[in-house]
Parts: sequence; structure tokens; C-alpha cells
Amino acid sequence: MTVKRRNHGRNKHGRGHVKRVRCVSTGKAIPKDKAVKRFIVRNIVETSALRDMKEASCIEGYQLPKIYIKNYYCIEAAIHQRVVRVRSREARRIREPPVRPRPPRQ
Repeated sequence: MTVKRRNHGRNKHGRGHVKRVRCVSTGKAIPKDKAVKRFIVRNIVETSALRDMKEASCIEGYQLPKIYIKNYYCIEAAIHQRVVRVRSREARRIREPPVRPRPPRQ
């Protein structure tokens, strides 16, 4: 039978069984190594209220903490929501992740 990916869509190498996680979008239980994982970093307060809080704050230059969320998506939901894109047969052989532009640190 033909094989589309050399790892069969998994990142399990050597492990017999992998725990399942829930997809954020569909609620489907998928193996953790097969899930598309994305880390979301957000401010606790939305930007509209951020300025009001800075004006009301008595501490100069206080940085509000951020929320760190790790989302798991099943393949279908990740493709549907364009978290990942379908790649051509030649592009699938490229194994290093694409270079992401990093915002300058303040």
C-alpha cells in the first residue's frame, strides 16, 4: 500500500501507546503525537481596556501578565481553520519548520 508520510502522520517513534487529548474545535479525542499543537500568548485584558488600566494604575511601567494557552487541534479542524495548510508532495519532504518573523523585544 502506498504511504503518504514516512511517519504515518504520527510523532510516536518507539512508543507503543500515546495518551489522547481533546481537540479545541471539535472535541474529538486524538492521539497527542498526531494533534496539531499551537501555543497562544494573549494579554489578560483586551487592548481597549488596557489604556484605561494604565492610566488608573499607581505603579509606573507595570506590565500586565499574559495568558499562555496550549491548543490541540485534530487534523481536520486545523486544515479547516487554516491553522495548517495542505502541502504538495515535494513540499512534504521539507522537514524543518518555516521561519517565522519574530517581533522585536521591548
